[in-house]
Amino acid sequence: MRIYLLAGEPSGDKLGAAIMAGLKTLSPGIEFRGVAGPLMQAEGMASLFSMDDLSVMGISEVLPRYPALKRRLNEATHDVLDWQPNALLTIDSPDFSLRLAKRVKAASDIRTIQYVAPSVWAWRPGRARKMARYIDQVLALLPFEPPYMEAAGVRCDFVGHPVVTEPVASPAEVEDFRVLEGLGGRRILLVLPGSRQSEIERMSPVFAEALAEVARRVPDVRVVVPAADAVAEMVVEIAKTWPGDPLVLVTGANAEAARVRKRAAFAAADAALATSGTVSLELAASGTPMVIAYDMSWLSWQIMSRLARVDTVTLVNLVSGTRVIPEFLGPECEPQPIAAALAELLLDPVAREAQIDAMSDTMMKLGSAGEPPGIRAARAVLDGLR
Repeated sequence: MRIYLLAGEPSGDKLGAAIMAGLKTLSPGIEFRGVAGPLMQAEGMASLFSMDDLSVMGISEVLPRYPALKRRLNEATHDVLDWQPNALLTIDSPDFSLRLAKRVKAASDIRTIQYVAPSVWAWRPGRARKMARYIDQVLALLPFEPPYMEAAGVRCDFVGHPVVTEPVASPAEVEDFRVLEGLGGRRILLVLPGSRQSEIERMSPVFAEALAEVARRVPDVRVVVPAADAVAEMVVEIAKTWPGDPLVLVTGANAEAARVRKRAAFAAADAALATSGTVSLELAASGTPMVIAYDMSWLSWQIMSRLARVDTVTLVNLVSGTRVIPEFLGPECEPQPIAAALAELLLDPVAREAQIDAMSDTMMKLGSAGEPPGIRAARAVLDGLR
């Protein structure tokens, strides 16, 4: 059996490596080919070209690279059709992945599978109907996604979210973190300002003012800021202007030690302030109560708020079916209400417990008690081929 895989970014490479391992376990002798990152290559697949060639976001970034991306699309299309696999499995990166699948389906009867469903439950439901013309199967990370895709005529299997396989800090690691960083018994407020320069610049003034109010209400609080590698220097400089004597966590020379330190910070935190995104699931896995805040331009808010089909953007709220995680979005992203919500979490055990219960339910629904997502995804692929 032959499977052609394509990943366009590190998160997709991680999903791809897990499903490759699952497929090798369930179908020994299976062959792979495609576009891969280092994790998929470690599973035994050579890459047609560098995955980094596809790692580009935003109109202003894509336009200068459009000719090169089109050449890569042509190259991948020819490679798939020449090899004639049993299935083409594209992983996330929808702009490139779905174009590739559409071309392959137009020229062959190769089964097409998209790993990671588009967020049609949130906005632009028409995407599902368009995908149904050339995608045979979707592997979904979230349990409520299959009905949306199936209504459009696409088979969709919920296979679990990779966050359930991520290691969580042990009590000993949490205690070591507190001791090594000199935190003692102080309350810890984790602050996650984002991974992109533009969102950090936009959110930093709001966070600074909110943190000043939190420090006034909760004098023993200590702010801890895990910084994404791409914006670490920027976060270090900005955090110097924040109250709470911020401790900024950067990767440094020892990547594994940095990962352990970050896990320990997540688990040690009494509460977290985070921008919107999948980080809410990382916090939920650690049982860390949170407040979500995100702002955007006036025009972007007007467009997004009109297109949105849900009343919350936080995945913990969506998966658990609750609205227990406070959100302050767009015009509601103001320092005073954000600070009040954070102070409540830091000072009120009942408020924290309500969130922790919802987070535990979320992890169960995402597959924490079942087989690893890589195995579940592999089973779904093989079942579809049969």
